[in-house]
Amino acid sequence: MNNNCCTTASSFDENNPWEAVADHLNRECHCINVDASLLQQQLDKVLGDSHVPGGLIEQRPHLFAKFGVFATQRQVDQMARIIKVVEQVVSMPAYRQTVLGWAPEIAHHEPGALGVFFGYDFHLGADGPRLVEINTNAGGAMLNTVLAKAQLACCDEVRDMMDGPVPIELLEDALVTMFAAEWEKSGAGRTRESLKTIAIVDAAPEAQYLYPEFLLFQDLFARRGIQALILDPQHLEFRDGVLWHRDQKVDLVYNRLTDFDFSQPQHAALRAAYLADAAVITPHPRAHALYANKRNLVVLTDAALLRGWGLPEDAIDTLTRGIPRTVLVSADNAEALWSQRRQLFFKPASGFGSRAVYRGDKVTKRVWEEILAGDYVAQTLVLPSARRLAREQDSVDLKLDVRAYAYDGGIQLLAARMYQGQTTNFRTEGGGFAPIYTIPSPV
Repeated sequence: MNNNCCTTASSFDENNPWEAVADHLNRECHCINVDASLLQQQLDKVLGDSHVPGGLIEQRPHLFAKFGVFATQRQVDQMARIIKVVEQVVSMPAYRQTVLGWAPEIAHHEPGALGVFFGYDFHLGADGPRLVEINTNAGGAMLNTVLAKAQLACCDEVRDMMDGPVPIELLEDALVTMFAAEWEKSGAGRTRESLKTIAIVDAAPEAQYLYPEFLLFQDLFARRGIQALILDPQHLEFRDGVLWHRDQKVDLVYNRLTDFDFSQPQHAALRAAYLADAAVITPHPRAHALYANKRNLVVLTDAALLRGWGLPEDAIDTLTRGIPRTVLVSADNAEALWSQRRQLFFKPASGFGSRAVYRGDKVTKRVWEEILAGDYVAQTLVLPSARRLAREQDSVDLKLDVRAYAYDGGIQLLAARMYQGQTTNFRTEGGGFAPIYTIPSPV
């Protein structure tokens, strides 16, 4: 980092607010603060050329960004507060009754486990972070754990910003402890020592863009004495009250599927084992129904409804300030939403991964008819902030969001995703996952 950046990073006074410092650094700091060679070394220790021909970074050149992203401790604290209040609402019987009312039947099963790797996705606006959606099988946590180890401390100021909610050197232990906690919460007599086999499950896993992350998890579990299998769910069998892969009993499934209610025929063994509590499956259909259905954002931003349920005013204020107002699209409000569409973002209620989402100013009449015929929500548009990247001939502004990986209401890891286009992707030169550098609160 050049001297100007380091000086800016330590500049705190009443005329130079924290967020202004972060914005300035995100525009003007062009030093390289991710060590690409060290990152490759970290990945090669586990992946090797045999797993990912040509190397991970060569085959997925836009997976990791070249630069980190600056945020403030106040922004991090605000994100943590929003997550805590979401958890407070989810624990309310009235909320559960409401959202389970539009959930599939399987979501009514209570498995005990909470669900690993919730992903709370934020845009960092001028009025503070805004939670734009919640995911219950958020990918990238292990990749970002490796990325965290490959950061460059260019000056003392940056070195102080590198640790996240969980110190870098403790992250792997925290992740393994999370899986062990899921195992222990799911049944009497299940102890950490009795967790022997984990299946990491996704459709055609070797074809998944984040397949290298499955290998990193497999290595992490092996180093803690837990066998990990990477499987397509069609290779699982439920028999005699046990979930099997061939002759191997499966204790816990780390579920990366996007069939959130296990309704597809090839997921019948998972569905049966889940309903019988024969194996711990995490994350699971109930978690998705309680947190990730986009209809739930309608409830979380309805102040009158929350007030009627007895949620305290300060908690209501946190949610209405921290989550963009969201409404269900219907024939009754179609005319009003069409007229306001330039200030809105449209998402399928049960969608995932930016599929079939539309910024209102891009919506044509044809697309609008599809939205009306589908199950959509309309969310007040909150534009993402940006990170400026210097290139040889010019500079470019990339959009960014911040993903908070959380468990049991607590943030474990923060990472940014940098991109160009309407939604997040891994197709942007210079974009991808990026570490978060947290500017501490001034003394």
